[in-house]
Amino acid sequence: MTDDLVERARDALADAYVPYSEYRVGAALRTADGTVYVGCNIENANYSNSLHAEEVAIASAVRDGHREFDRIAVSSGARDGVTPCGMCRQTLAEFADADLEVVCDEGGDDTSTYTLGELLPNTISLETLSAAAEQREGESQHDDADDSSGDTDQ
Repeated sequence: MTDDLVERARDALADAYVPYSEYRVGAALRTADGTVYVGCNIENANYSNSLHAEEVAIASAVRDGHREFDRIAVSSGARDGVTPCGMCRQTLAEFADADLEVVCDEGGDDTSTYTLGELLPNTISLETLSAAAEQREGESQHDDADDSSGDTDQ
C-alpha cells in the first residue's frame, strides 16, 4: 500500500507548470499538527525564477502560521526517487530539525527514506551565523587592540 503522503505528492504533479523541462515534481509536507500542504514546481522561462515543489509547499504552510514540520514526500513524473535539491534542503532546515523524514518516490509502492540531516549534514543556521558573527567581532576587537598598541612602523 502506498503511503498517503506520497499519494498527495503524486496528486500535486497534475498542477505542475513545466513547459521547459517537462519534469514534473510534487511535494507533500506534513506539519507537526498533522496538516498537509502540497506544492508543485512552477517553471519560468529564465529558470532562476522557477519555484520548486517543496518551497511552494513550505511557503503555503508558513503563510498559514506553521513553523514545525515532521515529514515530507517528494515525487516526480519519472518516479525516479528525486530528492529535494540543495536550496530546498536549506529551506527545509530553516523550519525542521535534522530528523525530518524525507520520503522519495521510486514508483509503485517503492520509496527511499532519508533524514534531512543525512541529505544536508552541515546546514547553515541561526547558530552558525551567530557563531561566525561572534568570531568576526572577536577578531575585530583583537585587531583594534593591536592597532592601538602604539607600535608603528616608520
